[in-house]
Amino acid sequence: MNQTVPHLPVLLEETISRLYTDPDGIYLDGTVGFGGHAEALLSKLSKHGHLIGMDLDPYALEYTKKRLSAPQNSYSLHNGNFREYPILLQTLGVGKLTGILFDLGPSSSQFNTGHRGFSFQLDAPLDMRFNPSGKLSAYDFLNNENEQEISTVIREYGEERHHRKIARLIFQAAQSGEMNTTFNLKQVVSKTVHPRFLTKSLARVFQAVRIKVNDELNSLKDALTTSTQWLKTGGRIAVISFHSLEDRIVKQFFKNSAISCVCPKEYPVCVCDTFPSMNILTQKAVVPGKPELDENPRSRSAKLRVAERI
Repeated sequence: MNQTVPHLPVLLEETISRLYTDPDGIYLDGTVGFGGHAEALLSKLSKHGHLIGMDLDPYALEYTKKRLSAPQNSYSLHNGNFREYPILLQTLGVGKLTGILFDLGPSSSQFNTGHRGFSFQLDAPLDMRFNPSGKLSAYDFLNNENEQEISTVIREYGEERHHRKIARLIFQAAQSGEMNTTFNLKQVVSKTVHPRFLTKSLARVFQAVRIKVNDELNSLKDALTTSTQWLKTGGRIAVISFHSLEDRIVKQFFKNSAISCVCPKEYPVCVCDTFPSMNILTQKAVVPGKPELDENPRSRSAKLRVAERI
């Protein structure tokens, strides 16, 4: 297509080369976004293969429908949260999957589109919902929640050391009717943090609110938990994360799924009959190389982890 691509897929070759195992397989891209990974995966599938794409963002799905040039019967696109993919698979009559991909976090387009409220660089209404019809917006959260809860969210999801002071000023601004836009939130953080550290603190606060609004970490946990049930033996799951909270969840899930014995160390032989469900294929997270970093600086925090169902 001739449109400018609004988002560059991160770790494209590294992901597809590890995820793809069968040209006739059924693959789920639970965060299909603007279709970069989906397009690459579809190019490897035979006429018997199929790709199921999901995304919360209807704007991204609309773009992807126009982008993909593969035959219409080789893929299907659906608006929804990736944590709900088991319901979708049951509806579609799909039994087992050959591969699952989750590319987490917002896209460059969502950051660059002013009216969505994801970026502190642009003044916009406090929204931050991946799905514009979602129940909770950033405005709703910051204007209706108590100071302690706001502080907890900024501390846990943003890992921001000034969470208490920032939460206090947010609460005060909300009480005065002055917490309506991204710049209102930016101004509060600016009053609390030294200019030298402001950009990082803004990124942490905006990240924390976005994660809360979209319930991102719980969605990830739910999607990972059900993956062992839906992957066929030899099927693979690939997850691209962009901050330590996500990566920690993925790493721990893979580690727990690969455990073969939970007996106390003092037992001379294993008696627990524990069987691993996954084999970890990336002992260390795969990160972008210099060429990709030069082309797409936003990829610098990306980490890919892959495991195989056994």
